[in-house]
Amino acid sequence: MKTPSSLDQLVDALKVLPGVGPKSAQRMAYHLMQRDQAGAQRLSQALASALSRLQHCARCNTFTETELCGLCADADRDATQLCVVEMPADLLMMEQASCYHGLYFVLLGRLSPLDGIGPRDVNLEKLLMRAMDGQVKEVILSTNFTVEGEATAHYIAEMLKSRGLSVSRIARGLPVGGELEYVDPGTLAQAVFERRKL
Repeated sequence: MKTPSSLDQLVDALKVLPGVGPKSAQRMAYHLMQRDQAGAQRLSQALASALSRLQHCARCNTFTETELCGLCADADRDATQLCVVEMPADLLMMEQASCYHGLYFVLLGRLSPLDGIGPRDVNLEKLLMRAMDGQVKEVILSTNFTVEGEATAHYIAEMLKSRGLSVSRIARGLPVGGELEYVDPGTLAQAVFERRKL
């Protein structure tokens, strides 16, 4: 039996989500249509609203409904520190940790020459202008600890240090509450390498 084309379109649309394959997308589509049409309606309205209202902040690139996001517009934030992250979700995690009170810059990606993603594709020119605004004294690189994230951090560090800015990198190491016997060798080695004096 052939499924209705509108159901096929819904399944295909759900497959664009990360980690959702054909079977998961099919289960979601059937669930929404069979058991939760009100939820499907809310999802549809929320997507339409987000697509029409959200834009990127003019200063930091995160998502906002206004020209400047709430963080960039907050006069109480430390304008001398600029934390560089890859994606808006990374900014959200930093904020949830409540460990940083400066401003942000979201690259919206990372350097990946194998995928054809170069400096122009991750807003590095905009980052340079933002970092050189006369207020920023330290740039904290908080890209992911992947090969691409490390390459991005290195590229940015060289670019900014050559212009006289102070650049730091978030540390790697053991998780809070972690036990040595369960930690992978690479993380343990990095924790030893980045040890600090007490």
